[in-house]
Amino acid sequence: MAELEITTLSSKGQIVIPQEMRKGFQEGEKFVVIKAGKQLILKSIKDFDENIEEDLEFARRTEEAYKRYEKGEFKSTDFDDFIAEMKRW
Repeated sequence: MAELEITTLSSKGQIVIPQEMRKGFQEGEKFVVIKAGKQLILKSIKDFDENIEEDLEFARRTEEAYKRYEKGEFKSTDFDDFIAEMKRW
């Protein structure tokens, strides 16, 4: 399952990758930054060729979901109700 964190773009154009998200990456590791519309995708160079089309589709779907969230189209539920709903799927 995907992890989610929020970060901020600085006045110098820098973005901090939250500590939990950096696990598994090494200092000095190189990344490719892909711009797809208003989405930025950060991908390790060593994994660049893997699943690029899936990454772009994931970015598109995430942006759509966030827009629905901002409009209040999502509902809240407690853990037990959520698990019950998942079992029905």
